[in-house]
Amino acid sequence: MAAYISIFTAFFVSYLIRVLPLTLIRKPIENRFIKSFLYYVPYVTLSVMTFPAIVQATNSPLAGIAALAVGVILSFVGAGLFPVACVCCAVVFVMELFI
Repeated sequence: MAAYISIFTAFFVSYLIRVLPLTLIRKPIENRFIKSFLYYVPYVTLSVMTFPAIVQATNSPLAGIAALAVGVILSFVGAGLFPVACVCCAVVFVMELFI
């Protein structure tokens, strides 16, 4: 019985989080601060999920941090997603050979 209550509670909270904005906000948002805040929410959410995984996915956090640094530098230079991913994998491989 406790499992069903837990499942229902999780469903209800998840449902409310998705339905309340649709029902409470009917007209377009005109506040510049709220619009800019909502604009960056997907990027922040992706970053919060991705960056800890980059550091913790390797045997050594130092290798993950080095690959992250190299990846950020390559992306600022203008390299595409595939070359950045390949170089980051190579950096992790080489770093874990020496660590």
